[in-house]
Amino acid sequence: MSTEPTAPVRRITVPQIRARKGGAPIVSLTSYHAHTAAIVDRHAEIILVGDSLGMVMHGMETTVGVPLDLMVMHGRAVVRGTKRALVVVDMPFGSYEESPNMAFRNAAHVMKETGCGAVKLEGGARMGETIRFLTERGIPVMAHIGLTPQSSHVMGGFKTQGRQEETWPTHETDARVVAEAGAFAVVLEGMVEPLAARITAQCPIPTIGIGASPACDGQILVLEDMLGLSPRPPKFVKVYGQLGGMIEEAVRSYAEDVRARAFPTEDQVYR
Repeated sequence: MSTEPTAPVRRITVPQIRARKGGAPIVSLTSYHAHTAAIVDRHAEIILVGDSLGMVMHGMETTVGVPLDLMVMHGRAVVRGTKRALVVVDMPFGSYEESPNMAFRNAAHVMKETGCGAVKLEGGARMGETIRFLTERGIPVMAHIGLTPQSSHVMGGFKTQGRQEETWPTHETDARVVAEAGAFAVVLEGMVEPLAARITAQCPIPTIGIGASPACDGQILVLEDMLGLSPRPPKFVKVYGQLGGMIEEAVRSYAEDVRARAFPTEDQVYR
């Protein structure tokens, strides 16, 4: 039997993700608490503590109402539950748009309080100055363009981007600006496939698709969507499990046992 010590697990770094451009696809998923994060950690390179937690975990209608402290709380849990993946925490609506200085204060707070490896913020060319300000001061940034949920009120809802080809140059400019500003990767969300493939071919940093293109350098989904826990998952989601039905059946069986006094049994009590 070998007595050699096991090498410590090292976290995936931002430079390692950036170097994956054009290479093996990057696996990404969301997670919001330690137990699921520990499972995802064994299989994904990036775990995103997304502001989608407002809708998935807290029953909000949109992500707009998510406060910074909530992101910090869930970010801490995910970091505690993981050893390997790069943990990225979303900057929620209102925490970075006002100015680069405001964005830096809040992003630094998130990184110090959670121990995460990077933050993500929404917006293309309009956020170029802020991304540059953050990255020059040591805060790694993942960008997010296309369908940006925090801007859903301005967009008139969750609408697929790029259906009109004359809008493509705007999205291509967004990708170019965030890359030049120093983002290490960019999420392409809710974007028609030919446009997402085109941006991926042009962009020097990895693209992470969600409702975009198989040509992207990586993919991300909301964990609860792909596990069958969301009541109405978006069209772009492939459901890999049906945990909603399994939980329902388990709760029903428990309720029946309690009412029939079939639980607890001798095996579940102390003598």
